[in-house]
Amino acid sequence: MKPTRVLILGAAGRDFHNFNTCFRGRPEVQVMAFTATQIPDIAGRRYPAELAGEGYPEGIQILDEQDLEQHIRDLEIDEVVFAYSDISHEHVMHLASRALAAGADFRLLGPERTLLSASVPVVSICAVRTGCGKSQTSRRVCEILREAGKRVVVVRHPMPYGDLARQTVQRFATIEDLKSHDCTVEEMEEYEPHITCGTVVYAGVDYQAILRRAEAEADVVIWDGGNNDLPFFRADIEIVVVDPHRTGHELCYHPGEANLRRADCVVINKVDSAAPENVKRLRETIREVNPGATIVEADSLISLDTDNGIAGKRVLAIEDGPTLTHGGMKYGAASVAANRQGASELVDPRDVAVGKVAETFSQYPDLGPVLPAVGYGAEQIADLEATIQRVDCDVILIGTPVDLRRLVRFPRPAHRVSYNLVERGEPSLTSVLKPVLG
Repeated sequence: MKPTRVLILGAAGRDFHNFNTCFRGRPEVQVMAFTATQIPDIAGRRYPAELAGEGYPEGIQILDEQDLEQHIRDLEIDEVVFAYSDISHEHVMHLASRALAAGADFRLLGPERTLLSASVPVVSICAVRTGCGKSQTSRRVCEILREAGKRVVVVRHPMPYGDLARQTVQRFATIEDLKSHDCTVEEMEEYEPHITCGTVVYAGVDYQAILRRAEAEADVVIWDGGNNDLPFFRADIEIVVVDPHRTGHELCYHPGEANLRRADCVVINKVDSAAPENVKRLRETIREVNPGATIVEADSLISLDTDNGIAGKRVLAIEDGPTLTHGGMKYGAASVAANRQGASELVDPRDVAVGKVAETFSQYPDLGPVLPAVGYGAEQIADLEATIQRVDCDVILIGTPVDLRRLVRFPRPAHRVSYNLVERGEPSLTSVLKPVLG
């Protein structure tokens, strides 16, 4: 029989995992192409032949999603598979409508189709939106497990923006490893905080091979999710983080709602900076859609590496890029710290932005007076530095998990803002983790 011709809609992450687990090595299916969105400069590359396997001697092309209908026609696509995250339910159905109108089926793969099983306990940390606080929750979980004498290894959701064949399995144990793997700012933001705590991090493209490596040196594997994607590993405990600054989003974005409904534990983060009525509404929603989940309330404690120099000053706030862009937040930790320290003004960088940074502001016109730390490659990092140099401010606050002072030059005094998760009483993450603490 003629194989089913498939087009996978992705963003250099979940799409590759879905291919590896569900389509690779199946002669009855031919994946004609991936598409790309969200991440710049992904389209135009190829998924390499050495990863694609038998039946793909030239690899698999990666095309631009915006030309979806043309791809369906030109490649005679039978089935479109949606495979990326942090997209509104409405947007997902618009893509489905475009695929159906062009003559193709539209499909979502359920998590049971793509979950990999480990030989050691797994704790999964996911979220309902980008920027809820997965990373700080993961760090707290690692801390609890290490204090109990467990060897912990973190496996991070994929961010393979470079040479895919070289990035099949990546292991990060030192800051030098970040350099040797040519990591982007976005990658460093996720890996560096774990590394500085002494935790080994794995990431890459082929998560079956990654899991085999990670479980060989761990008593417990931590799945540290990306965006609001579903986990790749079958977990003993699924923890999902929600954000009271975006109450209502937990039921409006894919696949964040699925995460919420699957969760064993839901962490309401940022309680210290959220309106009490928003926290109350979140608790009611959780109880309605997942009444069996344990609810943990936590603060996201923000600290600044200086005790003075902010009050009355004009501040440039640099925030985590994905949280502001497809995460939909208008501010982040640097903005909160500036306001708490009595800054006279948050300086708006939009009028002086250049290159890729200016393109980001154009693509996301609703951003507030903050600078997203975009850095998917050398060109973006250069444009980020050039934009910083052009901003007329007194002081700069860096609210990104990675220390940007190692990567770009700052023309003004620059201070780091850090944030850590602290639970409010019981139930706590320690009680949630009892089944794997031994």
